[in-house]
Amino acid sequence: MKKYIKFLIFTITATLFVSCNSDEFLNPLPDTVIVAETFFQTDADVLSGVIGIYDAIQGVNENTQSSSVRFNRGVQLEYLLTEHRSDNTRSKTLEGSRADFHRYIVEPENIQSEDYYQSMYEIIFRANNVLKYVANADASNINKYTAEAKFLRGYAYFNLVRLYGAVPLLTKVATSDEKELLFTRVDVAKVYEQIVLDLQEGTTNLDNTHKSRASKAAAQGLLAKVYLTQPTPNYVGAKQMCEAIINSGDLALETDFRNVFYNELNNEIIFAIQYASGDPNESQGFSSEFTSYKRQGRQDGLNIVNPNLAVDFMNNGGNRTGASYAAFGDDANLPIPEDAEVIKFLPLGSDISDTNLPIYGDQPGNAGNDWIILRYSDVLLMHAEAIMQGNDTNDANALDSFMKVKVRAGFDAITDRPAVLTVNTLLLERRVELAFENHRFFDLLRLGVAHDVLGAHATLKGYTSYNIRRLLLPIPSREINLSEGLLTQNPQ
Repeated sequence: MKKYIKFLIFTITATLFVSCNSDEFLNPLPDTVIVAETFFQTDADVLSGVIGIYDAIQGVNENTQSSSVRFNRGVQLEYLLTEHRSDNTRSKTLEGSRADFHRYIVEPENIQSEDYYQSMYEIIFRANNVLKYVANADASNINKYTAEAKFLRGYAYFNLVRLYGAVPLLTKVATSDEKELLFTRVDVAKVYEQIVLDLQEGTTNLDNTHKSRASKAAAQGLLAKVYLTQPTPNYVGAKQMCEAIINSGDLALETDFRNVFYNELNNEIIFAIQYASGDPNESQGFSSEFTSYKRQGRQDGLNIVNPNLAVDFMNNGGNRTGASYAAFGDDANLPIPEDAEVIKFLPLGSDISDTNLPIYGDQPGNAGNDWIILRYSDVLLMHAEAIMQGNDTNDANALDSFMKVKVRAGFDAITDRPAVLTVNTLLLERRVELAFENHRFFDLLRLGVAHDVLGAHATLKGYTSYNIRRLLLPIPSREINLSEGLLTQNPQ
């Protein structure tokens, strides 16, 4: 988080979390509490604790560590659990645990799933620590810091509940002897209730000062998505949250689609996690892993574009196509590329003007591209979805929001406006607008077509291990072992 990463993060990391070793994300050691009581004395201490939560989301760049070391990667591995498990992308090869995601053969021992699960609970643990000591902040900041920590806790739980189903729900710092609290899975509906409560506080007590920290708009936008996703959707609430953002006048679509990703923290961004290029401690490594033609990362190419997505881009992408993916080498001569690469996140310093010879920067493994969690076009499409309430519609307001995104992509406001907005049309638009931003898998789940779409995709690709139970990831076996039998497994 370029604007804040240097602000006492080293202090909070070195003192507060040194006691929480890599095998104890859900089970912090008791002396962590002692250190925390000593640390959180002033408003500045509490603020540094808040910033430390973002540091957990940012994660550790894998390129800075040996492949045998397991560290908290934050969101840097999220594409494996989301895009690779949709029909959007896959690994270039079939080797290694990363390739298990796109073939639907992820097992409880998968180290990337384990890391992500731990990462989300590290966010939750840090948020709960802040909330425990937030009263030590200046009175004028207590409500703001509380809302910010709860927003980030809600964000982490939203990711966990969508990927793993029922999970342990911790709203306070738990000690190692509180096994029942630490490892008892809570019903999905109860987890969503807590997420809603956490995000509602942000809609009340945050403003729109920041884009790389929690804001009122970020809370409203994430809450809208939660309302649409929870077991019984709250379409009215989602519509209200989206309209609050739209009517605020604080956000707008970028005119140039590519600027969304290369003019960082622009008018379209609502919430993004920042990285700094060239700095091993503040950079990210996923951008370089998306390359295959000129291999820049450790792997042979990840997030490789599936041909059926390339077809959707050719027919419906408009000016987004050239800024989203590209084919290089022999693949560039095919009518439909087989192994195209994601170029939304080419490491900073990239030049794609010569598509036959992409340049990925001097240090592609230490990229500075921000990770966008929520942007305005997503809100516009959610607004249409909320009005649709799961059905096709000719509602003018839904069509207006939908068409704002289409028109930015180069389509005509009149001739390309559908008479009826269908669920499939909305899904297609979300696919090409938000491709490679880790939304597709969740979109399919939320709109109730995941099994049909992914089942057909798995059959086409020959992924014989797919079944409907694979829509949930298995609980990492290491966590089950730590729980001494309290934590149960998803059916596989």
